[in-house]
Amino acid sequence: MSRLGDQPVAVPAGVSVAIDGARVTIKGPKGEMSLTCPDGIAAALNGVILVVSRRDNSQPQKRQHGTTRSLLAGIVTGVHEGYVKVLEIQGVGFRAQAQGQKLTMSLGYSHPIEFQVPAGLKLEVPDPTTVRVSGCDKHLVGETAAQIRNFYRAEPYKGKGVRYKGEHVRRKAGKTVA
Repeated sequence: MSRLGDQPVAVPAGVSVAIDGARVTIKGPKGEMSLTCPDGIAAALNGVILVVSRRDNSQPQKRQHGTTRSLLAGIVTGVHEGYVKVLEIQGVGFRAQAQGQKLTMSLGYSHPIEFQVPAGLKLEVPDPTTVRVSGCDKHLVGETAAQIRNFYRAEPYKGKGVRYKGEHVRRKAGKTVA
């Protein structure tokens, strides 16, 4: 069994933590996020250390304790450093371009695909085959990158489509003529 909830969360310089009852608000250079702690879970700030504690040792409380601590650690990292997902587009004529908070992609369909980026995220297209999604919310960055990837997932025969940078796509052999 993991003892992750017992580990304190270090709060780096430039990040401020405000605790109002069960609500923990964390502000940093990349943004501001807040989390409401579940019943029986409490957060306390001791100097530059954020400590999460639980009311009793029941199994549901232990699970919530570790989960809450992990979520708070993710928020601290997000508002201090931020999270980035990089997507690669491969295929003849496949490309992307950003216009403000809108991403327009040509992925071999009869129409261009337009995607509205959620508020709080930054979208960059350094070149037509690379898309960078960044922000302070780890869940929102990952979810947005997954939505973009699902418009045309990399297929196993030619490898064309949208994939995460560094993702390995298992290739299959095509039909052979006997």
